[in-house]
Amino acid sequence: MKSIDLLNVVEIFYSIQGEGANFGKPAIFVRLSGCNEHCWFCDTDWSHGTSMTIAEVLKAVQQYPGKMIIWTGGEPTLQLTDTMLEHFNGYFHCIETNGTNQVPSKIDYIACSPKVTPKTLRENFSSVDEFRYPIGVGETPPRIEELPPAVNYFISPIFMGEEKKRFSRSEENMTYCIDFVKQHPAWRLSVQMHKLLNVE
Repeated sequence: MKSIDLLNVVEIFYSIQGEGANFGKPAIFVRLSGCNEHCWFCDTDWSHGTSMTIAEVLKAVQQYPGKMIIWTGGEPTLQLTDTMLEHFNGYFHCIETNGTNQVPSKIDYIACSPKVTPKTLRENFSSVDEFRYPIGVGETPPRIEELPPAVNYFISPIFMGEEKKRFSRSEENMTYCIDFVKQHPAWRLSVQMHKLLNVE
């Protein structure tokens, strides 16, 4: 059984949020290992990590001046609990989740990039701050009426590096997403600007 005092951490770093409604804001990213989905377009190696106590994670976080923590992964809900978050007083807690599980109640901001059906999302969330659907040519997100209420509804063109170019068609995905939001103005475009700006 996993200790409630330990997190398996891939990396902790300080940067800017590169996508979504918080784009451009400085944030401390705590990337946790493990995921219950295996998306072909995933750009993160979450398969391994280092076991850290909550005290060690807090010490690593405190070296940075930012006050916003983005708990990401992998899928952070597989590890993160309210008991753990109690140790991080004074921080604004954001989570990036695939929607498969409910999030801890002490999370302040939910960014959901769903990998489950709208029915599951309605079971797990009364509302979220943003939905962020990764979209490729020919794909569409669910109808907004099917989803839990959100402040922001984003689609994000699937954007891959050179090593996966044969699977991606990044430019075509971008054009397709721009055309989609022009035709469906309740949706907004979210581009992974950190990749275009070449920042972590």
